[in-house]
Amino acid sequence: MRLVHSKNTTPEMKVRSLLHCLGFRFRLHRKDLPGNPDIVLPKHSAVVFVHGCFWHRHTGCSQASTPAIRQDYWLPKFKRTVERDRQSQKELSQLGWNVLVVWECELRDKDRLAERLKNAIAAPQSLYFQHSPIFQIAAETQETYRRNKTKNEF
Repeated sequence: MRLVHSKNTTPEMKVRSLLHCLGFRFRLHRKDLPGNPDIVLPKHSAVVFVHGCFWHRHTGCSQASTPAIRQDYWLPKFKRTVERDRQSQKELSQLGWNVLVVWECELRDKDRLAERLKNAIAAPQSLYFQHSPIFQIAAETQETYRRNKTKNEF
């Protein structure tokens, strides 16, 4: 287990290279954020976790198998990891960060992953600006509401 590294893993390096090729600039392993995200894109308010399917229990993935020996050790360990992941993702979302999880098995199709990353990182800003005029038009001021109410009452 000492040989299992948490930073600069091969999947993480591939995701970093892909993000860099897409034109994104980022910081690594910010300790001041919950969960110590692998990749932080401050300009886009996004964080990326690169999870191994085995260790972080990717649902439905063949790589997320459970060892047959010493399950009394492995099952609680996996459960703690998944709970810790959920908690840190929840805290980051509450702080206003867009949280992305890239699974190790997703690296097989780099084109699909690149498209997913582009859409997930850049889209939230463009969606906000696209929909903001609708909210401005639909909103009424308190004064307008009071004026209409007094006109209708006799």
